[in-house]
Amino acid sequence: MIIARTLTQLREALDGVSESIGFVPTMGALHSGHRTLIETARNENGCVVVSIYVNPTQFLAGEDLSSYPRKEEADFKICELSGVDVLFYPQTLYGTDEVSVKAPDIRGYILEGASRPGHFDGVLTVVMKLFNSVRPTRAYFGKKDAQQLALITQMVENFGIPVAIRPQETVRESDGLALSSRNVYLNPSQRQEALKLSCALKESTKLVMGGVLSTATITEAMYAILEPLEVEYVAIVNRAFEAISEVVVGDTIVLVAARVGTTRLIDNVWM
Repeated sequence: MIIARTLTQLREALDGVSESIGFVPTMGALHSGHRTLIETARNENGCVVVSIYVNPTQFLAGEDLSSYPRKEEADFKICELSGVDVLFYPQTLYGTDEVSVKAPDIRGYILEGASRPGHFDGVLTVVMKLFNSVRPTRAYFGKKDAQQLALITQMVENFGIPVAIRPQETVRESDGLALSSRNVYLNPSQRQEALKLSCALKESTKLVMGGVLSTATITEAMYAILEPLEVEYVAIVNRAFEAISEVVVGDTIVLVAARVGTTRLIDNVWM
């Protein structure tokens, strides 16, 4: 495995690669969800590139940029064991007087964008930088960050970036908790409380399977399960992230964001 710490080293590592390139961008603290993305990329491509970069522009003031989990040695080992060809591990991707990508006014400033204004500007900017640097054939993202996935897909279409976006299912613990690097912040009792997110989503699925399609009814049932957590939002939208009054199977996403202690968690289910 080649470890590239600068753009020059990355370009040298990829110079002459004629096979398809599968790319998995991450912020490190890798877990089984990341490994699944890497394994899928490995199965579908001749060359696999993983980036690890805690992107400062997607963190708001007061968020956990300085304390975000960093596990360099463990991350390197996971990448090596997973068959990664090139690990891109830059110290920074930014210079002075930067040009940035702006998230769309509607989809970029609802839900996660409303809770974290400007967050998606930072996400799209760093992903654009990474795509232009790696020039992947395919890029792999988890469905847990559904709004991020939708905006990256839109950016690729709007700018004509020649990369295929490969969404992957959310990976969960055996008890249903969605894997997240921020789960390490949870103490044992908080981890138990965090299960309310997946339980609420399971209830939404159960209701739809039982014929309940009213989003108001489903949302009310979810809020009851989520008590007493500090819920930022429960939303039921179509794939275009437009609010809907009834679930349409095959075109609906149910999303939830809540704080467990001081830890902010998100989860969703695609229907």
